[in-house]
Amino acid sequence: MEVLSLFPRYLLKGSLSEALLADLQNLARQVAANPEASPNAAAKLAGQLFQQRELRPDQPAVLELCRDVILPGCERWIRHVIDKQPPQGRGPWVPGRYGLQMIDLWLNVQRQGDYNPTHTHGGSFSGVLFLQVPPQINAESFDGQLCFHGPEEWHIQSFRTGMAEYVLPVPGDFYVFPAWQPHSVAPFRGAGERWSIAFNVVAVPQAPRPAPPGPQLPEPARPAVAPSAVNVSLSSVRPRPGGF
Repeated sequence: MEVLSLFPRYLLKGSLSEALLADLQNLARQVAANPEASPNAAAKLAGQLFQQRELRPDQPAVLELCRDVILPGCERWIRHVIDKQPPQGRGPWVPGRYGLQMIDLWLNVQRQGDYNPTHTHGGSFSGVLFLQVPPQINAESFDGQLCFHGPEEWHIQSFRTGMAEYVLPVPGDFYVFPAWQPHSVAPFRGAGERWSIAFNVVAVPQAPRPAPPGPQLPEPARPAVAPSAVNVSLSSVRPRPGGF
């Protein structure tokens, strides 16, 4: 006999290098010590947290994070999911036919009693990476854990056990998931602060270029993830997609 997983939802999990984690922790300390120097993101976010501050794309650690970790992570998710489909069913999601762009990235500072209610994000992909976790947040309770919610209510008595998946935050771990995936963060008790960085990414199909006259040669594949700062735009005044 074999137990099969029906209609799975995919999350991408990874770990930062120790050097990048240290750089982001230093950046978070600077932002937390002088919050007025960074735009306040709380008004457009669901979280009921002590601080939620936007980060800038010109900060070296942010640029490295976006270029080397987050955008390649979104690309890895796309290839894992889309490549399972027949070629004629993949739509524009083939390499070279779309681009990935970071649109929002912010620091969350959670203290005792703070929480993030169940919510979704705008854009195509969202995610979180953990920078600092108080020791009382552990696997023995729900306190401070990230929860991913399924399409139906969790109810263990009727074996609806796949409707809630709890993730224990560990410094350096990160997760990438579709922006429509509902998630929440439980409050925790005791001293200390839980630091995380959250983000939104859009995947944008690109219009096909008109073919020049004459014989055609195979077009070289264009990278789906550009290795420059062009794909990082964290403007707080741009039109916002719904659901955020």
